[in-house]
Parts: sequence; C-alpha cells; structure tokens
Amino acid sequence: MAHTYTPGLRVTDRAVLRKRRLLPLQGTVRVAVGDAVKAESVVASTDLPGKVHTVNVVNALGIAANEIKTFMLKREGDPVAVDEALAENKPLLKWFKTAVKSPVAGKIENISEVTGQVLLREPPRALELRAYVDGTIVEVMAREGVVVETEASFVQGIFGIGGEQVGEIARACERPDEDLTPEKLKPEHRDKIVFGGAYVPSATLTRAREIGVRGIVVGGFDDSDLRAILGYDLGVAITGTENVGFTLILTEGFGRIAMAKRTFDLLGSKVGCRASLSGATQIRAGVLRPEIVIPLGAGETNAARPPAGEREGLKPGDPIRLIRAPYFGRLAKVRSLPPELTSIATESPVRVLEAEFSDGASAVVPRANVEIIES
Repeated sequence: MAHTYTPGLRVTDRAVLRKRRLLPLQGTVRVAVGDAVKAESVVASTDLPGKVHTVNVVNALGIAANEIKTFMLKREGDPVAVDEALAENKPLLKWFKTAVKSPVAGKIENISEVTGQVLLREPPRALELRAYVDGTIVEVMAREGVVVETEASFVQGIFGIGGEQVGEIARACERPDEDLTPEKLKPEHRDKIVFGGAYVPSATLTRAREIGVRGIVVGGFDDSDLRAILGYDLGVAITGTENVGFTLILTEGFGRIAMAKRTFDLLGSKVGCRASLSGATQIRAGVLRPEIVIPLGAGETNAARPPAGEREGLKPGDPIRLIRAPYFGRLAKVRSLPPELTSIATESPVRVLEAEFSDGASAVVPRANVEIIES
C-alpha cells in the first residue's frame, strides 16, 4: 500500500517500443524477422468476408418455404450479378411471371427451406495490415501478424479520436498555454501532424478537415464539441475508429489546460520529423492510451541508453498530474509521502502525498488522485 498511485502518462525522448500488428482473421504474413519496415509497409494481409444480404423469396413469389428450391434458378455457391434473377414462379400465362432479382453481386451462400430466404454474400474485401511505425520486425506469428520494434520518442495522451496516421510534425503555437485558433492552421499544414497549446475550438477542427491536416495534438478540448464533430454521442466504448478526417489527441484533458511544458518542448524538438499517431483510447477493461511515436534517426538510435527498470511506486521528486478537483489538470512534483493514513473530506482514511506546484505552493492530496508522468 505504501506505493499506491495511479499509473500515468509516458513522455520520453527515448524508448524502445514493440508494436503488435495482428490481423482480425488469419491470412498471409508478408515480412520476415529482421526486415526493416516503414510505417506504410504492408506486413500482412487477409480477405475479410463480404456483407450478407437476405432476400425473402417466398414472400415475393407467394409460395411455401419448403417449395423454395423448386423455384430457384440458382444453387448454393453459384455466383450472381446485380439484378440477375435468383428465382421465378411458373404461371400458366407468361405475362404473370414474377422474378426475384439479386440486389448485389456476390454468391449464394444459403437457401433455407425453413425460412424461405436466400442469403447472398458480397465478394471478400482485401485487408492490408501496415507496420504503423518505422522499425524492424522482431517476431512473426504465422498467419496472424508481426511485432515491430522501434527506438523512438514517445508521448501518450489522455484522450483521442481517429485512427492511425503518419506525417511530419509541425508547430502551430509558440507557447504551451496558447489556444490553437483557426487562423494558425495554414495550407502548408496539409498532411502534417500539428501540435498546439492549451485548447482547440471546434472551428479549428473544421479548418483542419478542410486543409487536410492528418493530426492535431493539444492540451485540451471541450467535450461538448465532440457530438458536433462526430454527429453522435461517443459513449464509453473504445475510440479510434471515428471517421472525422484527422486524428485528435488531448495530452492533458477536457477544458482549457496548458500542454505540459515537457510534452510541448519534446514535440517542438521534433518539428519536421516523421511520426506515427493513434487516437485509440480505452479506459475500461484494459487501459489504452492515444499516442505519438517519433522514430529516432540513425545517429540517435546508436547512442547509449540506460536499461529500463520496473517502477516500484512514487518517490519524492517524481513529476505528477492531479486528476481530481480542485486541482484537476495541474502539474506538480512529489514533495513528500507521509506513511500514515490521513482522513480526507469524505472522512475516509487514505494514503496521501504532498504535491509541490511550480509556483512553490503545495497541497496534500490522496495518492489515488494523481497520475505519474513516466519517462
């Protein structure tokens, strides 16, 4: 219990990352262990089953379900084209003939004598799985996927929307407490990953879509604007599949919160570098953070680096972010870790820490109300 804390965001200028790239269905792996890959490289591929469509033949022809095969012009497994006849009745006069046509191209998967329906499946869709980051293949799972290793600068965010993107990093704000307003996005930001300061209004995101920006990284954003951007309520499910034209990552939280100077300076030092980012976020059933991955250059990767150790818990001097009111979003460092339980406003005895802010002020808060900023 002495080391209780909320695991936090990782912000580091050098880390060795391994990304598992797995197919949703078994397929073909296109690379081998030791291969160097770019983020856009196809590492595996598979065919996704096409959509299934139901055609109610018995209703259209006015027959019994167990008679359906008598009236079918096609059999299970046969290919069909759009508007091709699947079945037809057999009237005494040809003028009363009724044909049931296929609404899609594909093949007949099932003809049911119980329901009187025909199931049509569209052709399979090819899926190509890309590496996502520049790196080296260090593991291959036969027919399933690969593991890509990269040495990179790495920044995790609090929340994101949108899928995986690759582009050059560009700066739009000079200070971490500036707002990323629409006029700060220029035509030259097309296909770039743009980082700003404390806040991005919805008007800026509209402009980002018009220009063709691939990613926006800022400190905060109004959660009430999410519905306007997405067109629906997001809920609590995993994010990352939203089709909004770009990827948005918040590094601090909802509202107007200045980007942590450490994060802002790290991104500023990487202007012009290629980066990969993903807005995928999951809070429940396994935490998944949005991220920016900036692979290091050849000279940087050859530099010696200390081995990564296993963190045991909070220590005095550790950088932290407070994640509950009244200090939500503020950055601090651990001044002390009193070992005894302390009664808080709810009268519950909990373990606390003393947080020291940049202005020299301090506050005693529950350890569960902070997250560490890991390096």
